[in-house]
Amino acid sequence: MSGVGKGVTSSSIGKILQSRGFNITSMKIDPYVNVDAGTMNPTEHGEVFVLDDGMECDQDMGNYERFLNRTLSGENYMTTGSIYQKVINRERNLEYNGHCVEVVPHIPLEVINQINQAAKKDNADIVIIEVGGTVGEYQNILFLEAVRMLKLQSPDDVLLVLVSFLPLQPQGELKTKPTQYAVRTINSAGLQPNIIIARAALPLDEKRKEKIAMNCNIQKNDVISAPDVSSIYEIPLIFEKENISDVILKKLNLEPRSRDLAEWTEFVTNIKETKDEVRIAVIGKYFNTGDFVLTDSYISVLEAIKHAAFSLKKKPIIDWLNAEDFEKDKTSLQNLSLYQGVVIPGGFGSRGTEGKIAVIKYLRENKIPFLGLCYGMQMAVIEYGRHMAGLDRANTTEVDPETPHPIVTILPQQRENLLHKNFGGTMRLGAYSAILETSSIAFEAYGKQTISERHRHRYEVNPKYLEILRQKGLIISGLSPDGTLAEIIELPKSEHPFFIATQFHPEFTSRPLAPHPLFKEFIKSAL
Repeated sequence: MSGVGKGVTSSSIGKILQSRGFNITSMKIDPYVNVDAGTMNPTEHGEVFVLDDGMECDQDMGNYERFLNRTLSGENYMTTGSIYQKVINRERNLEYNGHCVEVVPHIPLEVINQINQAAKKDNADIVIIEVGGTVGEYQNILFLEAVRMLKLQSPDDVLLVLVSFLPLQPQGELKTKPTQYAVRTINSAGLQPNIIIARAALPLDEKRKEKIAMNCNIQKNDVISAPDVSSIYEIPLIFEKENISDVILKKLNLEPRSRDLAEWTEFVTNIKETKDEVRIAVIGKYFNTGDFVLTDSYISVLEAIKHAAFSLKKKPIIDWLNAEDFEKDKTSLQNLSLYQGVVIPGGFGSRGTEGKIAVIKYLRENKIPFLGLCYGMQMAVIEYGRHMAGLDRANTTEVDPETPHPIVTILPQQRENLLHKNFGGTMRLGAYSAILETSSIAFEAYGKQTISERHRHRYEVNPKYLEILRQKGLIISGLSPDGTLAEIIELPKSEHPFFIATQFHPEFTSRPLAPHPLFKEFIKSAL
């Protein structure tokens, strides 16, 4: 089921097997007809994660990269839409030699083909594949058929792990019946789980393990308890306490090469033992879904803050604030003084922009550490243009096409994409290089002049206004290699303890054991 923890389970198993000396790669299968995740609403689907090669994908891909500390590619992600698109393109190109092209077997075979390609590209010993959705759904049945066919082709090389939720009754008993029915449902697809991950609020007792094993046709040792934890980074350690890697390697007939989770264990211990707090506010607009707050919309930002804070032996206390609230009540800006730092992440559209601009002005004037990301940088440039450079009504043409000062605008190629409604996969996507000013805070953080970071945006700071902003004191500390596009802006430390914004998304490349340098400098300035 959605949100049960398949993504972090896949990531954790990958991390454990990596620690046993195997080269691991991970893949995500999304059962949506969308060709990629780029056109999905973040309040419905969560964050759109971007890879180096520009693939817009599910947020679970971010977890894979963070846990494995490796860069993945578009080969590692597929959707129903992308697979159908490939098969249709092959048919149009006569690659099926005139045969009738059918949903079965051609769609499952294309899934298997991409799995093999990803394994070959990453030179992987083991490929961890997460099939999205819930067992029994119509949407993922063709992917389960691909698993069945793959298992038939290589019975000794394919292992099936089922993540199943055990509801907790008011009297404190964990119920196994839903798991039993889930297994019977997946049996109807011609599959039998080899391992069951029992997700529950509490650790699974021996009696429940025995019950699941007997009714689901597996051994008791193949039932792994997965209780709620305070940090997802603890999950690999919990799984290994139950010897999951030994179980997996035995079933795959693989000899373990090592066992080394020492650095990861130290990181988790640091998380548990850190007491000193640092209060950070994240101001966005993709939070609310009904009566709930959806932090998944900015999950990489959240994790990047955690990585940086824990590396500095600080416990991050993160509050999510809605930008629109600052438009309705300007006096609420004073509440920002309660925080040691504020992050304004990416976004699209006009909603909440004036609230973000008001917040940035308050942070700049009151010298509260500020980190702006993507749209956050564009809002910072607009704020500075209006209040420091005298550019009245400066704005982005995304919000106000008639602004007298289009300080943020769309470039010609992107204008053509919008004109022809060519939206999917056409933004400035993936890793691009930037050249840093050697006297800047950014250079001090990175420790090198040329960097590469991931982008996801259609609008840019207007190159025509860069010199005006410089004359008024704004430092353009990072530029595209041709010197035309602003990548990083900042204020000198003599004027502000930390005022930096980036056109790119540094959160996408932050890792638990390798925090992103800009986030680390941001947290340092907040202490």
